[in-house]
Amino acid sequence: MNIRDFGYADINTDVTDGGIPARITAVHKERYELVSEHGYGFGRVKAANYYNGTETWPTVGDFVLIEYNDSGDSRILRTLPRRSYFTRLDPSSGGHGEQAVAANFDYVFIIQSLNKDYNIRKLERYLTESWQSGAEPVVVLTKADLTEEVSEYERRTAETVPGVRIVAVSARTGYGMEELEGYLKPGKTIVLLGSSGVGKSSLVNALAKEEIMETREIREEDSRGRHTTTHRELIMLKSGVMVIDTPGMRELGMWDVSIGLGQSFSDVEQYFERCRFSDCRHQSEPGCAVREALESGELPESRWASYCKLKREARFSNNKAGYFHDMQKHNKAYSRKKRGNK
Repeated sequence: MNIRDFGYADINTDVTDGGIPARITAVHKERYELVSEHGYGFGRVKAANYYNGTETWPTVGDFVLIEYNDSGDSRILRTLPRRSYFTRLDPSSGGHGEQAVAANFDYVFIIQSLNKDYNIRKLERYLTESWQSGAEPVVVLTKADLTEEVSEYERRTAETVPGVRIVAVSARTGYGMEELEGYLKPGKTIVLLGSSGVGKSSLVNALAKEEIMETREIREEDSRGRHTTTHRELIMLKSGVMVIDTPGMRELGMWDVSIGLGQSFSDVEQYFERCRFSDCRHQSEPGCAVREALESGELPESRWASYCKLKREARFSNNKAGYFHDMQKHNKAYSRKKRGNK
């Protein structure tokens, strides 16, 4: 088995330290599924390298160096540099740390289903996180067979994700699937990002052109699919394309998203440099280009509100104490203003 088929050729490293390159395909607490030149197997981290904080803990999609063991679990010696990754709140950090949940992917397929589960606000969040990850986002609108308003959904989506490729598909009928062929290149890795029940497993089956993932029918009462993915896993398709399927990813955190916000909300941030003052807070300052755009309707209120919300969430994740201090000041100022208007 050639590890380069799993994307290793794209990793920039000339140092092996005597270890054998491998890729993590699944994580089971302290045990890892992996693939190397010796085929598929399992591994555990070398405690002396990881528990003292010198190495980054591996996640699905990571390339690592291992000390191969043909009669048991191999030892994971080192995690190689990542070219892209997603993070979430680390459940073991007491709410103060982040944990990588997927790494080294080339494209992010942001999945939105064309039924009652379609949500612009979620789309904005996922797009911000996707740009921040370092990979190229593609919006995939699934379940196109359930609506006669595909063009309207595409229009609404394009207004939210300017410059991002949008593809409407139906895994059941095959509608639009050919539009994704350009991304299905051997050695490339795609991560699927979306809420539970939007059709990720059905999409994987359609991309694989075979039934490799369990799927369930949507619920009639709310048009939502039932959640089927239970853990993160890297899947190699017969075509040589790799897919990282994930659970609903509801715990993805808004950490340092300065790059992601700037790219997702370029239509919002373009006004900042037009403000009279470089430290403008876009509230009541004279010459504020943001306020002028809001008042004229050039910048939609909903778009500005989404930007501010994601910005606050990022501040909260990075500095909870500072976030609550600012919120307390904001609430006091609002209370004083309200009393003054009586």
